Amino acid sequence: MKKLNDIVSFLNDFLKIEDIKDASWNGLQVEGASEVKKIAYAVSAGSEIFQKSVDEKADMIIVHHGQFWKGGDPRIIGWNKQRLDILRDNNISLYASHLPLDRHNEVGNNAQLLKLLGAKIKEEFSLHEGKNVGWIGELISPKSIKEIEKILNESLNTKSIVLPFGKEKIRRIAVCSGGGDYADFMEAIEKNVDLYITGDTSEIYNMAKDAKINVIFGGHYATEILGVKALAEVIEKKLKLETVFIDIPSGL
Repeated sequence: MKKLNDIVSFLNDFLKIEDIKDASWNGLQVEGASEVKKIAYAVSAGSEIFQKSVDEKADMIIVHHGQFWKGGDPRIIGWNKQRLDILRDNNISLYASHLPLDRHNEVGNNAQLLKLLGAKIKEEFSLHEGKNVGWIGELISPKSIKEIEKILNESLNTKSIVLPFGKEKIRRIAVCSGGGDYADFMEAIEKNVDLYITGDTSEIYNMAKDAKINVIFGGHYATEILGVKALAEVIEKKLKLETVFIDIPSGL
């Protein structure tokens, strides 16, 4: 069992939540019990996640997509109240880490995607407010697009959409988990990568074909499960706390 304040301080420092501007209110979003024995991890906040955390007897939940966003409606009414009542009634804390968990060079979603494929981080990718969110990595031994698709589909329990318009053997990979955009795709072309991996689909079919670049859309949810899982391992090792991953795929 650990003090909530000590866990939050560790997370804030380890994830460097102040290092990048974000639409998410990163850090502790809902304060529950002062002591924590078990932590639940999930990709996104939501009533189903919260209730399953109650069923698991968790004292704290750590998510990538939290409850509170800058520019969002801050009123605790309607569906917002209903989902937050689950946390308050059960004295459960909620912690969120959005872009800090995307960009972290150890447990981050993008670092973990490269690690999954056997690639080493080489340079920054996908700048946001002057700070990188993604990474470019290189494989020691090149892989085919089919090999990479198989690894992603089997490891992330997803069904990737593939645009196989580039080199047959892939070495240099740019990754931007979740919602990569047109700017990220253009940057991937400019940085001469062999493959661009992201979550959400976008209408880049003809551009990818003409630019002769491989693209894999792995799904928003699927490409963002690795970060919270890797963070859970760190928590178990360093803080000696029990963890549980709440897996509710969105299909998106």
